[in-house]
Amino acid sequence: MADDARAAPTPLAARLAAELQRIRDADLYRTRRVIDGGHGAQIRVNGRDCVNFCSNDYLGLAADPRLAEAARAALAQGTGSGASALISGYNREHQRLEETLAEFLGVPRVLLFSTGWAANLGVLRGLLGRDDAIVADELNHASLIDGGRLSGARYERVAHASVAGFDAALERITNHESRITLIVSDAVFSMDGDLAPLPELATLAAQRGAALMVDDAHGFGVLGARGRGTCEALAVRPDIHVGTFGKAAGAAGAFVAGDDDLIEYLVQRARSFVFSTAQPPAVAAAARRGVELIRDEPERRTQLFANIRRFRDGAAALGIPLADSQTPIQPLVLGDAAHALAVSQALFDQGFWVAAIRPPTVPRGTSRLRITLTTAHRPGQIDALLDALAAGLRSR
Repeated sequence: MADDARAAPTPLAARLAAELQRIRDADLYRTRRVIDGGHGAQIRVNGRDCVNFCSNDYLGLAADPRLAEAARAALAQGTGSGASALISGYNREHQRLEETLAEFLGVPRVLLFSTGWAANLGVLRGLLGRDDAIVADELNHASLIDGGRLSGARYERVAHASVAGFDAALERITNHESRITLIVSDAVFSMDGDLAPLPELATLAAQRGAALMVDDAHGFGVLGARGRGTCEALAVRPDIHVGTFGKAAGAAGAFVAGDDDLIEYLVQRARSFVFSTAQPPAVAAAARRGVELIRDEPERRTQLFANIRRFRDGAAALGIPLADSQTPIQPLVLGDAAHALAVSQALFDQGFWVAAIRPPTVPRGTSRLRITLTTAHRPGQIDALLDALAAGLRSR
């Protein structure tokens, strides 16, 4: 009897097994693949050499030896930071990164976070409560959605990029006189590659007495005349500017940029900052070198956009129906999850790594290949991917 009881699955185990099977049956099961060596345009995945077309390493800095050298120099002093920034974890490398980035962005201050997720949760939970309101794009990153909901503020979800929708939601909130109203949007939407209507949102914020928070994870380092990001490109200065170092800057971590009072308040009240061990100083040193290269090597962005044009022009010539994106993110929407998986696997078999993106990351019925271009891609690699895509789509 006791043996039978021990053999019976617990309610938790039974539920997890059933849920995992449901995910498999829906073609939504996800697996990790192991990368050997550096993360660049050429990559070794599960023991196979591939051309990588699903990385966010837009400027090809993730494997740049100058970032590694900056990290190595800092590693000579140790590995971990040992504590949160408010205890003893705030290293000189963290300070140097904050100061370099603030100067580059032209803002009073910057505050570092361990991840973009931590930055968004720290801001939203730190600033907002039940008497406040958020007006948010429905396709915002999950960290913005979760941070907004966890804040306890009234949450108004707006149809994607709908200025009229934002205006109507702000009208409803104005009538209820919330203490703080925050307009929240990605700048570059990570699965579609399109831009938020930031100038219009900034105008609405000014008219309605709201604040504007922009997450520019995928625009920082890529867009704008100097690589400052989407806000520079669209001539918008948000009240709260979030970005990351794990994409164009080639390192890891995230930041919030803004005025003195905003940053000082987050130092006091952003729980994901206050209660997290500070990032390793070597990571901050690498990120600072990445920011310097964004600033000093504009030719990287020139090459990136030449690669984007080559890919889009080639796709048009071959009848490949890309979404309307002028950023490095080039989605090919296939609809069915199984179809997206099959095309992704066929490309992998030919030496191209292009991830299939499925629900819940994207809405049901919009599974896709999320193709990303980088500075490091060579013309022949781009042309070969286009040929493989065209052949794969014809065979379906």
